This record gives sequence, C-alpha cells and structure tokens, in this order.
Amino acid sequence: MTNPNNVKEPSKVLNLPNILSLIRVFLVPIFVASLIFMRHISVWGIIVPTIIYILTAFTDMLDGQIARRNNLVTEFGKFIDPLADKFMVIGSGIAITLWLVLRAVSAADVILACVYVFVVLVILFRELAVTGLRLAVGGKVDVAASIFGKMKTVSQMVGTVVILVEPLIPFFSENHILSYVMMAIMTLTTIYSGIEYLKAYLPHIDFSK
Repeated sequence: MTNPNNVKEPSKVLNLPNILSLIRVFLVPIFVASLIFMRHISVWGIIVPTIIYILTAFTDMLDGQIARRNNLVTEFGKFIDPLADKFMVIGSGIAITLWLVLRAVSAADVILACVYVFVVLVILFRELAVTGLRLAVGGKVDVAASIFGKMKTVSQMVGTVVILVEPLIPFFSENHILSYVMMAIMTLTTIYSGIEYLKAYLPHIDFSK
C-alpha cells in the first residue's frame, strides 16, 4: 500500500546501519565520561574507555558497509552517519586532550599533550574544511572516500587506541614513542586526504557567485 504522505516508514528509517550510527552517538559521551572520571583507576580506568572506544569505532566500520551491501541507504542515514562520525572525532579528541593534561606528571607527558593538541587541531580543521567544500558544491557532486581517506580513518582509530593503552606498556609509557609514531601517521594521512578532497571538489565550486 502506497504511503500518501510520503512519510518514511520507521522500519526503513531505523534499519541496522542507522541504528549502529545512533549507537555510536550514544557511546561517545559514555566513552568521554569513563575516560575522565575513571582516570584515577590504574588499569581498568584505561581498559574500560578503550573497550568503549573500540566498540564505537566498530559501529563506524560496520554501518556504511552494511548499508551499501544491502541497499539500505536512506536520507536519514546520510545525515546521521557523518554526524555520528564528527561527534566521535570531536568528542574523542577533546576528551583525550583533557585526559592527557590531567594525567601529566612529567615534562614528557606535558609535551605529549601539547603535540596531541596540534594533531587534534589538524584533524578538526580537515573535517570542517571537507564539510565546507561539500556545502560549497551544493550537492552537485559526491566524492567517495579514497584509499587515503580510509587510511585516515583507520589511522585515527588505531592511533587513539595506542595513545590510550600506551600507559600500560613498560618503557613506552615513559617516552611515548608509540604515540608519537601514530600521531605522525594520523597527521600525514589527515592532511593528504584533505588535499585529495580539495582537488576533487574545487573544480565544481562556482566562484562567480
């Protein structure tokens, strides 16, 4: 039976990919709260937030794949998926910055926090720039994520997990080598993927308006 009001049926709007995106939205504040308020607990104060973050990242990896493979792409999904992604990136970036500052007990810890702030700023600037480019073309073109865009996402997820668990790893917990390596990869892939989006969208922007 045809819906005369063109209202999407709840069963189609709240499909599995969209539910995963909504779960990601709700998991982000839980991750932030557990990371900040459990920071004084030596081991579980790191393990619990890390597990929550991994679950959050897992929903990010699944929802898009399920939607495309099963033809479950909806207008709501096009809205909630990128919103959940931005929520995850911004929320985790701010939370980990605060976590690093509050946990800092040495000069090396303070330097790590300062470097991470720079990385977060690069990531946020890239996200805002890509969003601005999409708005500028007015939906005339949709650029699919390239291999570097996917590498950027994976590097951010892996890098975040490494930064979180490094305090539990002897030797590296003092010099932060693993964190610096991952932050370098995160920064490079973020910048390069941003340049790719710029090159793809720029020809479609009407500068005469």
